[in-house]
Amino acid sequence: MSSSSSSASSAFSIPLSPKANPDIRIPKFIYGTAWKKEHTAELVYLAIRAGFRAFDAAAQPKHYNEKGMGEGIRKAIEEGLVRREDLFIQTKYTPPSGQDPNNMPYDSTSSLEEQVINTLSSSLTNLTFPFTIQEPYIDSLLLHSPLPTADLTLQAWCTLASYVPAKIRSLGISNTTLPILQTLLASSQAFTPPLPLPSFCQNRFYGGTGYEVDLRRFCRERGIVFQSFWTLSGNPALLKSGVVEEVAAALEGRVERGEEKAVALYGLVVGLGGVSVLNGTTNMGRMVGDLKGLDVLRGLVEGEWEARWVRWMEVFKGVIGEI
Repeated sequence: MSSSSSSASSAFSIPLSPKANPDIRIPKFIYGTAWKKEHTAELVYLAIRAGFRAFDAAAQPKHYNEKGMGEGIRKAIEEGLVRREDLFIQTKYTPPSGQDPNNMPYDSTSSLEEQVINTLSSSLTNLTFPFTIQEPYIDSLLLHSPLPTADLTLQAWCTLASYVPAKIRSLGISNTTLPILQTLLASSQAFTPPLPLPSFCQNRFYGGTGYEVDLRRFCRERGIVFQSFWTLSGNPALLKSGVVEEVAAALEGRVERGEEKAVALYGLVVGLGGVSVLNGTTNMGRMVGDLKGLDVLRGLVEGEWEARWVRWMEVFKGVIGEI
């Protein structure tokens, strides 16, 4: 197997694990719970039944129902479908600028440290589950966005870091830029002892940000897992691109009918390496179809499609400017 073929297949077969937390393993799909409101608990429960084992929320009632996510997971655990240790659970601290002032998990007039602490306390309450030996914990807690200044961002990071690894296993940041992530990494390393380094970076993957080519390259080099969102809904042009059309056509009869383009694009994004994709479908059939489809694609990439996949990935990287 050539090095390029090996790299292409390993993007599917090797579990994603951040350098800062090598014991953490996350799947290629994370179930995203944004905008699901009162349906969150039911959808999370269905997602677990479908096979999802990683879940993303935020302590931001404006767009997320974190409590509902916890209820859906709790039901699945109580029914014996999964154990807490089988799951990767992620949530976020959202600054006041991203909150509904009439519905927040903290007092917006309190200090930044108190806001972060109260957010964590609220999240741990929502994400406490039965039949677990360990004290309640969160696998990953992200800053939902950088704060207005680098100093404030670092202050929030320091507060979260004080709860690692007991109540929080790993840290990350969302909706960031490359310079901010670079500064956060350098600042964390400058402490004695160093602060926990970023394990995850969650950003949009779409043309408006140039598909985050430079940011994703930095993440790969530093062992930071890039979590892609808006992967499907934000990319109508990519779904119509020649390479996605070609992969989708080749998948006909191998994956669920109607899932070909979605699986093709998801697979090409995963094939970039170091990427986990947020999937927020509300359709049970699509949940199953996406999970099974990516597994089918993995088998093809590691088998009869080995050479074809290398060519498709080269074309796809050209389309998104990753050359």
